[in-house]
Amino acid sequence: MLRKSQVPWLVTALGLALVLPAGVSDASAQPRTAAPTVPGQTVTVPGWKLQTSKTATQGGATLSAPSYDDSAWTTVPARSTVLGGLISAGKYGDLNYSTNLKNVTKSDFSAPWWYRQTFSATPAAGKHTFLRLDNGIIGGSEIWLNGAKIGTTDTGAYPAHEFDVTGVLKSGANALAIKASPADPKKQLSISWVDWTQLPPDNNMGIWRDVQLAESGAVTVRNTRVVTSVAGDLKSADLTIKAEITNNTNASVTTTVAGTVDSTPFSQQVTLTANQTKTVSIAQHLANPRVWWPYEMGDQPLYHLALNASVDGQVSDSAATDFGVRDVKSSIKDGGMAFTVNGKPFLVRGGGWSSDLFLRYDSRKLGDQLDYVKDLGLNTVRLEGKEENDEFYELADKLGIMVMPGWECCSYWQSYSSWKDADHTVAKASAVTEGLRLRNHPSVLGFYIGSDTAPPAAVEKDYLDGLKVSDWQAPIISSAATASSPVTGASGNKMDGPYWWIPPNYWYGSQLGGAFGFASEVGPGPTIPDADALRKYLSPQELSDLWQNGSKAQYHLSPSGDFSKLGSFLTALGKRYGAPKSLDDFTVKAQLTNYEVNRAQFEAFGRNQSKSGKPATGVIYWMLNNPWPTLFWHLYDYSMQPSGSYFGAKTGLRPLHVQYSYDDRSVALVNTGLSAQSGLSVQTTIFNADGTVKSDTTQSAVTAKANGSTTLDKVATPSGLSATYFVRLLLKDSSGAVVDRNVYWLSTKADTLNYDNSTWYDTPQSGYADLTGLQNLGTGKVDVAASTTTSGDRSTTSVKLTNSGGKVAFFLRATIRKGASGDELAPITWSDDYVTIWPGESVTLKADYRTADLGGATPNVQVAGVNVAARTVPAGPR
Repeated sequence: MLRKSQVPWLVTALGLALVLPAGVSDASAQPRTAAPTVPGQTVTVPGWKLQTSKTATQGGATLSAPSYDDSAWTTVPARSTVLGGLISAGKYGDLNYSTNLKNVTKSDFSAPWWYRQTFSATPAAGKHTFLRLDNGIIGGSEIWLNGAKIGTTDTGAYPAHEFDVTGVLKSGANALAIKASPADPKKQLSISWVDWTQLPPDNNMGIWRDVQLAESGAVTVRNTRVVTSVAGDLKSADLTIKAEITNNTNASVTTTVAGTVDSTPFSQQVTLTANQTKTVSIAQHLANPRVWWPYEMGDQPLYHLALNASVDGQVSDSAATDFGVRDVKSSIKDGGMAFTVNGKPFLVRGGGWSSDLFLRYDSRKLGDQLDYVKDLGLNTVRLEGKEENDEFYELADKLGIMVMPGWECCSYWQSYSSWKDADHTVAKASAVTEGLRLRNHPSVLGFYIGSDTAPPAAVEKDYLDGLKVSDWQAPIISSAATASSPVTGASGNKMDGPYWWIPPNYWYGSQLGGAFGFASEVGPGPTIPDADALRKYLSPQELSDLWQNGSKAQYHLSPSGDFSKLGSFLTALGKRYGAPKSLDDFTVKAQLTNYEVNRAQFEAFGRNQSKSGKPATGVIYWMLNNPWPTLFWHLYDYSMQPSGSYFGAKTGLRPLHVQYSYDDRSVALVNTGLSAQSGLSVQTTIFNADGTVKSDTTQSAVTAKANGSTTLDKVATPSGLSATYFVRLLLKDSSGAVVDRNVYWLSTKADTLNYDNSTWYDTPQSGYADLTGLQNLGTGKVDVAASTTTSGDRSTTSVKLTNSGGKVAFFLRATIRKGASGDELAPITWSDDYVTIWPGESVTLKADYRTADLGGATPNVQVAGVNVAARTVPAGPR
């Protein structure tokens, strides 16, 4: 983990200028910030004034003069693309609603925009001040300080930059002005959204990460990193502490490089000739190291490295980083990429991450989203092209969530034959920057140097040479598709779809995206939020079209024709569950659809991890989240309201889980822990739609193998089953307590697939399950009791649901409301939701959330089911 004071130095050997991390807010009085005054200190520019060059027509010499009046410019946060900054300043209405995003004038971003900030400084003799850009300025830039042009940046999004501004810095008032050029992801190694969402009209031009000022003495420290080698028995580890030490003077200098790993000290003397840079390398040994694990497998201890360089007994510069001790390896297993972490098999079950469409940084939402990842039971997040800020990786380290970053698909990043020499330079610099950013994070599982394609030899060399600068240790993967590159070799990945609707039994098949090998991006496409969220984003006409017109393009689907219409999803929903009669009926049936197919995806890969022949080695659900409100490719929607997609996945990802197999009707136990669980039993009950018990059996003395799956008896097929029926699985411990509960709604008529007509994104259905019996369950009755406890800034609401009627209470959804008639509360984590209970049964659900999000209202619980009318009860203090 690279801290604010560790920004990469000018890497003259590669001809690159690099930099890295931080974040703050805004200021407007002149001067608005201050330069650092302590060696090793870094100050982040806290915010900007922003103006188009169509209005600010003067040149950089004028605009960077401290006396220039920018009072009419727009104040924006530190990390602000042009459009992102203007949105933050309130220049537009709600761009999430309906087609409002279309109304943003694209031509406003065809000319450069200026960023400006003033600051005070007190430069001292013998001190050096550096201007650092955490990453590239998207679209490229000119950088001016106090009337002087101090440099330019390339058009790449990722290469970081550092400039020695000591000679330009003034005592007293200073002004920095940056001219950001228009961005074009079709011609630049920039950031593109491809078919994920409607596109940002400014193409994300501008400053999207931190700009910093750093001070040092004669010697600077850059790129502090730790190379780790862990013994196979995990009882010892060898560390190599490395950093680049630069002499900023024209005379020879001797520096003492010293520091600590936690409390263990070390030091080394280094002599540097004039303006020389050396890499220091210091060996350390750890006995009985604190080993870092993914959260499913163990704890997440981190070590702290502090480092400084002193000259004549005075600290010249300092740096610090946290790092983890762990071992990650990959191999090809029966054609599929397979990982081990600290020598233990690691089945990747993850989701594809998306940054905000306008690249805005929101620390609270970031934390909430990674909390959702862990609550879901996912263990990995894949980043395709939109590499995140340092805070993302720091949180992943602390939470024990593995991360798989890499370059994006389907844009100039894959137009290898069109690259010019400058593009190869940007590609290498991008690998250097991101390698140095990521390499100390134990959460990094591997890096994709290709997405839908593998890079050719010259491009692969750019990436490998760039990552080598950081002493990269994690696996490097040639492609997310079935491809290979000359040095890195075969990817062991498959990218055969689906990206659109398929029924649950698809995942148990032996073709395309079925549960075998490593599926780098697969999912069932449309994922409809609940009605509350839909009404936030869609106009009344769009809401009407959503459930009545599958052939009409939806703006909140994709700009790509392949994913712009609900089409086969709406057809399947109608044939399987019955044609929707209203928006509310549609959204309920959509939740049923999303729940069952998402659960099946993760359950199939979980079961097949222990399969002989072609085991499942990993799966990335496409996708985890959205950059902007959309109706497809997410496990939770943009408003953070968890619905059927979320809870289906959460059920399938439980750490000790009993599940039904759609292919052979077997029951399986999946255990993500490193210890076997014995003394278990599984009760399997089959119900007709009217509640009649058709079969009830128990398999006893069951053991769930460690870190794998165990196949048990098959579910019976009794005669006289109704066309739609239920299977309830109860996993119990040795005392008879239920430790996992799973309910399936099934059909005597199977879904069938037409593989012969599959496309790269879809396999059409040729026959549909009959689940229409769920429309005729009779009226259910449920008693609801709720209470709330509060501790600190968190509240927990407990909800007991009891079936007090004579019919099954099917697919019960509980939500917390802000008052008796208020909005649904989000973000929120539930122990379970969308539950089904039979007469006499009770289940208790628990919800955790921020107390402040209630806005002072009393929490109320609303409960509704497919055949249970909605009711709301207060959930006051216990």
